[in-house]
Amino acid sequence: MREQLLERFISYVQIGTQSDPSSESCPSTEGQWVLARQLVEELKELGLSDVTLDDHGYVMATLPANCEQNEPIIGFLAHMDTATELTGTNVNPQIVEQYDGGDIVLNASQQIVLSPKQFPELSGYVGQTLITTDGNTLLGADDKAGIAEIMTAMAYLQAHPEIKHGTIKVAFTPDEEIGRGADRFDVAKFGADFAYTMDGGPLGELQYENFNAATAVVTCYGRSVHPGTAKGKMINSTRIALEFQAVMPALETPEHTEHYEGFYHLNHIEGGVEQTTLHYLIREFDKNKYEERKQFMQQVAKQLQHTYGEQAVRLDITDSYFNMRDQIEGNMDIVNRAHAAMVKLGIEPLVQPIRGGTDGSRLSYMGLPTPNIFAGGENFHGKYEYISLDTMEKAVQVIVEIAKCK
Repeated sequence: MREQLLERFISYVQIGTQSDPSSESCPSTEGQWVLARQLVEELKELGLSDVTLDDHGYVMATLPANCEQNEPIIGFLAHMDTATELTGTNVNPQIVEQYDGGDIVLNASQQIVLSPKQFPELSGYVGQTLITTDGNTLLGADDKAGIAEIMTAMAYLQAHPEIKHGTIKVAFTPDEEIGRGADRFDVAKFGADFAYTMDGGPLGELQYENFNAATAVVTCYGRSVHPGTAKGKMINSTRIALEFQAVMPALETPEHTEHYEGFYHLNHIEGGVEQTTLHYLIREFDKNKYEERKQFMQQVAKQLQHTYGEQAVRLDITDSYFNMRDQIEGNMDIVNRAHAAMVKLGIEPLVQPIRGGTDGSRLSYMGLPTPNIFAGGENFHGKYEYISLDTMEKAVQVIVEIAKCK
């Protein structure tokens, strides 16, 4: 199992599947089609049935039940795309056997080092096999680790018919990283009673809560006049934008919050005298506080409109996804099934909220309750990303244990 798992993962990460928010196609990039077609062929080789690749790049397949008990139909999902923050093209994974607890040189010529001094979680992986980047790209463990784990689990169940299980559904989705992963997911076609995304981080993560999320775009409009004759005429949109940002709570940002604390995140700014645009992420677990955050931004915009004119500031807020806890709390048997599987395998479950979102958060609102399970990666979305093969192997075992007839 271990060798197959590693081989699959290395194969997947070497296919560039970075999604593109500027593209209107689905999937948003050609590389996702390449991986999707490869997965279809592998699923067929494994002997799964109903293997499909639809016109939007969604891969689905079925592992038929081999027991007579009336078991629920369980789904497992992972996404094929990688994040937009750093390239996922020409990934050159490095394998560190028996990690000794010291610095890992990712790229000697550029002096890029993965060190427990900056990333103390590394100290928990002493003695394990780690897979890292070469310092030039992200790794793609988010979420090609989940894909490799699901595929390896299906192969294991096929090779061990003595393990009795109900009907298992698998799906691989495009464009999760740009918020479109569930846009065209056919829940009825998938046909599962409930599912799990294999899209979490370290060993033991089990999550059924996530942020309520929105994007906010603040557009400030000015009037450009030659600065030598600008008195009483120029309106500088950058100054209006800076006033907007100055009112935002300084400590309610990603770098100052944790656990159940929400935030505003200014993640992009562009413009000049005539027009300046601020791009924000709004995140909050509690639905009432989430609405309060949106209202606060609306109030700030109105204050600036009062000062500079109604046409000077435009605020557009768009909901992205909601806290899946509201949909899963009435189906806690799903969470308990995964919890029990981990305990049986000697894994301590870490039940905690996702400070982000997964396809599962939206799928839960589409009628498919879908909590999230660890896949094993650390430092997602950057050149310091790494994953433990040992943790990946345990994720495969969790999938197998969840699938077993009860």
